[in-house]
Amino acid sequence: MIAPAHDIIIRPIITEKSSRMMALNKYTFEVLKGANKIEIRHAVEEVFKVKVSSVHTINVRSKPKKMGRFIGRSRAWKKAIVTLIAGQRIEFFDGAGI
Repeated sequence: MIAPAHDIIIRPIITEKSSRMMALNKYTFEVLKGANKIEIRHAVEEVFKVKVSSVHTINVRSKPKKMGRFIGRSRAWKKAIVTLIAGQRIEFFDGAGI
C-alpha cells in the first residue's frame, strides 16, 4: 500500500555534507522505512513540485548508546539522497548553507 506523499518524507537532513551536496543539486531526506525509490521519487515530485533525476537510499543502522549505567540503542532509519534535473531547486532549502 502506498502512503501519502507527506507521510513518506519525514524530514530533511541538513548537515555540512548535505549542504555541500545541495550545490550539486542533491537533497537529503529521512524517509519512511518501508518506502521504495519509486515512492520516494513521486513523493518529492508531488510535495516540492520538481522533477527528480535519481534516488539513492541508505538504511542507517542503529548504534549502541550508553546513558549512565543503562545500555540501549539508537533507532534505525532510512535516508534518501534525491538528485534533481538541471535547473530545478527546492525552495525549502534556500538559505540552509548554500
